[in-house]
Amino acid sequence: MNSSDKEQVRIGIDLGGTKIEMIALDSTGTIIKQQRIPTPVGDYLATIRAISELVINVEKDLDSTASVGIGMPGTISPASGKVKNSNSVCLNGQFFQQDIESALSRCVKIENDANCFTLSEATDGAAAGVKIVFGVILGTGVGGGLVINGAVITGLNAISGEWGHNPLPWPDENDHEEATVCYCGKKSCIETWLSGEGLSRSYQLLSAQDQSPPEIVKLTERGSELARQALGSYFRRLAKSLASVINILDPDIIVLGGGLSNIKQIYSSVPELWNDYVFSDRVDTQLIAAKYGDASGVRGAAWLGTDMKIHNH
Repeated sequence: MNSSDKEQVRIGIDLGGTKIEMIALDSTGTIIKQQRIPTPVGDYLATIRAISELVINVEKDLDSTASVGIGMPGTISPASGKVKNSNSVCLNGQFFQQDIESALSRCVKIENDANCFTLSEATDGAAAGVKIVFGVILGTGVGGGLVINGAVITGLNAISGEWGHNPLPWPDENDHEEATVCYCGKKSCIETWLSGEGLSRSYQLLSAQDQSPPEIVKLTERGSELARQALGSYFRRLAKSLASVINILDPDIIVLGGGLSNIKQIYSSVPELWNDYVFSDRVDTQLIAAKYGDASGVRGAAWLGTDMKIHNH
């Protein structure tokens, strides 16, 4: 491997609650190394060690010094320099960027995991080359990221894309009755409706049975009317919530990731429903599935190492 090849290696780290995933990309976006290890849950210093060891070991294997980008739950507070809003609570209040840069003796790009997901899809994924991309993760939580002209928009407060902590828009009678308190302390946050738990709760209220989202989808395929109602309510709530995003950002494409993005009916049902809420005579915004699926977050982290600017505002 010559020196010019070494300069083009990009390492991405996806720091999750239960796993740490690493990939190394060459200049074409091809994966040349990949590894996954368990996250040292609840142990901050062990997490720093695990990440730094992953990077050092892959650089030895590739005989190259690489750029490093990390996608993480939560974000770095511009006010304090510490992690905030992370559901991996051992990160909160820590100088994560300073500590990992000290461990690796270099600058490291760090972004929220939803921003990394969106950057991946806007760089060489389902929304490659598109001007305004809003990325959505629908899973155990509800995340969002914004990329404009190839640049991640972090925002002045480092909370761009946090649509999941706005209230459900245009609530109807059923929405009022089913509203619940979010972990953030507010009631009726979009995340409480559109997470996997939100779909399961809707079905449980109708049927008095606990089922996972994949099982609810299977039940609709078997003709269950109650499952169909629960899924229909989910689509309507997703349509209303995304319509409020479209009214503000007017994106070219909305890309979905996370476990619930695998529900195929979303891509036909939701755009039909959001027409009633978007402030326009016609809605040309596309709703599409992520090209790289679960791998998009770690790929986006690797792309953080490019010359693309991370815009604060």
